[in-house]
Amino acid sequence: MGKIISIVNQKGGVGKTTTAINLSTALALLDYNILVIDCDPQANATSGFGLNPKEFEKNNLYSLLVGESTFEESIQQTNIPNLQIIPSHIDLAGFEIEIINEMSREAIMKEQIAGLADKYDFIFMDCSPSLGLLVINALVASDSALVPVQCEYFALEGLAKLVDTIKLVQKKVNPALQIEGIVPVMYDGRTNLSQEVVKELKTAFDQLAYTTIIPRNIRLADAPSFGMPVFFVDRKYGGNGNSDLIFENAGAIAYLNLAKEFLLRNDKKILKE
Repeated sequence: MGKIISIVNQKGGVGKTTTAINLSTALALLDYNILVIDCDPQANATSGFGLNPKEFEKNNLYSLLVGESTFEESIQQTNIPNLQIIPSHIDLAGFEIEIINEMSREAIMKEQIAGLADKYDFIFMDCSPSLGLLVINALVASDSALVPVQCEYFALEGLAKLVDTIKLVQKKVNPALQIEGIVPVMYDGRTNLSQEVVKELKTAFDQLAYTTIIPRNIRLADAPSFGMPVFFVDRKYGGNGNSDLIFENAGAIAYLNLAKEFLLRNDKKILKE
């Protein structure tokens, strides 16, 4: 049975979608079967894989949640082998209002995606920058939460609130929910602040803090404009018929290392070097 992981942080612009796209792609390149569920009405993960959300007006996460489409209709194949996605749509923005009076409203997503975990090694849910009902639904449906943390001062303040929310979900509705880990992102080794934030994360969260650090990187920032993960912007990948996982770009190398650390933490083998 596969594992469902929400990628969460209530702050915007902290690398959630970048992490969802590139960590899932790295695991797919390592021969794991992956599904990404785009839980953000902005649909950035959808477009980040080169898909146009407007083309999926009837087959998307919203239509699945409200019973207007099936798994088979909603799941789309990306250009990456082993990696599929349930795209988002702007209609998802109204989901929280529509279910406000529903019974067990925080468990609707869990009920609708039941059974998907049997078909994949890992399912990643890219959440919106909030702690609203849509994110709570994702956490209730998940086995764990992975938290990207920007290496800036205010990020640490927001992290405490997010951890409290995760603990509340654990206590009230999903006792099995765990914190998968905390990933330092947008790291700039030239600044004392970035170094201090990483040090604080290690001190405060110990083993929950990943040793892999994602740097600030131009290719990571540019890749969404090409509609592809950073690995395929890296020109060395697949050059001269070589499909080995050899990269020159620091962002691609970091996310591949993150994927390997993620697998080791989950007691999974690294199937491909």
